[in-house]
Amino acid sequence: MQTPLLAAERLSCAAAERVLFDELQLAAAPGDLIEVHGPNGSGKSTLLRCLAGLLAPRRGRVRRRCAIDYVGHKPGVCERLTPVEHLRWLARLRGDPPLGLGVDQALRRVDLRGARHEVCAALSAGQVRRAALARLTPGAGRVWLLDEPLTGLDAAAEQLLGAMIAAHRAAGGAVVCATHRPLPSAPSPTPPASSSRRTVQLGA
Repeated sequence: MQTPLLAAERLSCAAAERVLFDELQLAAAPGDLIEVHGPNGSGKSTLLRCLAGLLAPRRGRVRRRCAIDYVGHKPGVCERLTPVEHLRWLARLRGDPPLGLGVDQALRRVDLRGARHEVCAALSAGQVRRAALARLTPGAGRVWLLDEPLTGLDAAAEQLLGAMIAAHRAAGGAVVCATHRPLPSAPSPTPPASSSRRTVQLGA
């Protein structure tokens, strides 16, 4: 069994004194895809924020053995910036080249090159979501934490995201995703033989 890139051990979180989940165990190894399901208010976003280190759990701990990229339910894209400016700003913040790819290449990957110089305030919700997903490129974190990434995406963009996730898993990355709908599957490339696709159910 491969060493997990990310592991939650006996994790417990609460909101306004209401326990969302308790004694939760989760491990994401190279090639894994873990979908977190549950009704509104069950703690899906809270779990991802705990895994990302943005929120302290009530009990338990999270072990992170690699770089992590987190895309929240809100895209986190400044409306006054263009997609190009957003990616360049993020690259400077991280002290990296533009996310391991040229900015144009990253935007081409999410089919957003045609709007790369438009301010995000003028883009549709789906295009803004694509701008947020553009930072998930080769050379970024080995674990992707995605909170409702299908929100606002059309069918074509959903397939693009499915292909991005498949390529990331095949390269030895892992994905933990909070979603109300199953993520689209891409036929190739294939993830490592020891990887798995599974579901964590909250609020059951």
